[in-house]
Amino acid sequence: MVERPGSDPPDSHGCPTTPRHPLFATVPDVEWNDWRWQLKHRLNSVEELTSLFHLTPEELEGARSRRFRVDITPYFASIIDPDNPHCPIRRQVIPTVRELQAFEGQDVDSLAEEAHSPVPGLVHRYPDRVLMLVTTQCASYCRYCTRSRIVGDPTAQFSRRDYDQQLEYLARTPAVRDVLLSGGDPLVLPPKILEMLLERLRAIPHIEIIRIGTRVPVFLPQRIDEELIAMLRRFHPLWMNIHFNHAREMTPEVARACARLADAGIPLGAQAVLLAGVNDAPEIIRDLIHTLVRNRIRPYYLYQCDLVAGAGHFRTSVSRGIEIMESLRGHTSGYAVPTYVVDAPGGGGKVPVGPTYMISQGVNKVILRNYEGFITIYDEPNDYIPPRPTTRAADQEAMQAGLAALLDGSISAIKPEGFDSLHRRDQEMPAGGPISA
Repeated sequence: MVERPGSDPPDSHGCPTTPRHPLFATVPDVEWNDWRWQLKHRLNSVEELTSLFHLTPEELEGARSRRFRVDITPYFASIIDPDNPHCPIRRQVIPTVRELQAFEGQDVDSLAEEAHSPVPGLVHRYPDRVLMLVTTQCASYCRYCTRSRIVGDPTAQFSRRDYDQQLEYLARTPAVRDVLLSGGDPLVLPPKILEMLLERLRAIPHIEIIRIGTRVPVFLPQRIDEELIAMLRRFHPLWMNIHFNHAREMTPEVARACARLADAGIPLGAQAVLLAGVNDAPEIIRDLIHTLVRNRIRPYYLYQCDLVAGAGHFRTSVSRGIEIMESLRGHTSGYAVPTYVVDAPGGGGKVPVGPTYMISQGVNKVILRNYEGFITIYDEPNDYIPPRPTTRAADQEAMQAGLAALLDGSISAIKPEGFDSLHRRDQEMPAGGPISA
């Protein structure tokens, strides 16, 4: 957070507030605290950005390129350091010319979501759960967005017909028990639309859990008002996963917004993306997860940055992520340690990776190490009979041959038998792609 002289006084309830950028000093509190005002006055032009921040030549060129939509709420702009281009908050939302640089492995749809979409906006990759994209709009736009191919495009929106097709698919697919609403950001939807979607999902008997993936509490904490809370608490069991990347994002306003959600009985999780120059250091991630836990938010995922076009300058090595995970295990509470995952290119889903604590395995013995380097042996039972064989020798031989082909570049993925047919859920997709205008 940027420290400025003459910071705002506490609000009318005596609660601390984030110092505003001087440009917004005269905005009445009633407007500043109105989430609709915040959305209406988002910053997006080069002129607006230069009026708040001292942009570098790289940032100026990036802002003029318009490769991916720029929108920053006045609230979030106020926690950006206007003079420091290395500010971790600033790097997440201010474009740079580096977004135009291609890199090896990049893709427009790096997670192959459209290949797993049986109807527009519904991604069915895992057997019992689906990702339901309900909007392409966000409160502000992260520069490393996985869905930059559609997110922020004002001409690509989901229609009532799209919602009907999504809900009809869910109603006739009893294997689905868990639905994650995402986008875009579901919490920027008109309240009545969001309420309608939650009501219709709750009317499907086999859907047990509804989750909302959002960054609104961080970008627009004013949106988490009593009206929204009263509506959400009608649809339990309802879970929420909030996107945090840095402890500085936990301002007094964000802390109060998260407290309202937790007090309403909504379990809160958090996901972060490992970003070069933003949070790629053990002490930064440790500070973040401790901040989250203090605010009743459980760290859930730490993502390796996806291979999405425009995000190459944010990518770190996987070994750096493993090093950070190694710094957490044993040095903080177990429930505060997120799962580090690579969302596999080509639609393979989330693959957890991390330090290796099993050093060796022999006949009925396993050699283990702990976070300190203490090494011990664990004796396994010698009379245990597994329910069924897990891997045949022929499968192992084929796997080794496949790994060699991966390493020499002959192939890009190894797919289990029947993988493509199982995941070809796009056969019902109408012509024209996954988005209806």
